Amino acid sequence: MTASATADSARKRQLLELAYAYVLDHGLADMSLRPLAEAVGSSPRVLLFLFGSKEALVQALLARARQDELRVLDAVRSDQDGKQDGRQHDLARVGALVWEWLAAPEHLRLNTLWVQSYARSLTDDSGPWADFARRTVTDWLDLLAAAQPPAHRDSPAAEAERALLLAVLRGALLDLLATGDRPRNDAAVAAHLAAIAPGRD
Repeated sequence: MTASATADSARKRQLLELAYAYVLDHGLADMSLRPLAEAVGSSPRVLLFLFGSKEALVQALLARARQDELRVLDAVRSDQDGKQDGRQHDLARVGALVWEWLAAPEHLRLNTLWVQSYARSLTDDSGPWADFARRTVTDWLDLLAAAQPPAHRDSPAAEAERALLLAVLRGALLDLLATGDRPRNDAAVAAHLAAIAPGRD
């Protein structure tokens, strides 16, 4: 790689991080290049040169957001893999870990961006938004499946169990983002997790 290409690559990474911080505050669905460029200390021309097109920039920002999502999944998996107390396959505990992360105030902006991107993906299945919602659902369902006992996880009952948990978590998150009512949503999630906890009759 030439020195010029290396510099362009470093500048591209820097601008991507700055742009990501910007869309966390301002959203992504209706992003305009001119205010974005001004906010990150660049110009629309430079952004288009480095990323190729506005669509490619949006795609890069969605990929950057997914990196944060995947880091959460990896952290939860690592927590489960390290268990030596018989809780390696505890769907309720994984649900609690996921909810703790989703509901944390410091993740409000990322979750809002995720909801905006998810909704856009449902109505625009072309360009950078294509398949974003489906991939997100698959990511979380795979995590929840890994928290179920191997002998059980491929059964229709197990599939329904993790689909319901994901629906509860996603619904509670939407409610929390809309109302800010943490205690009510904590209680709702806790009630569902108690219902699926191991050993419950």
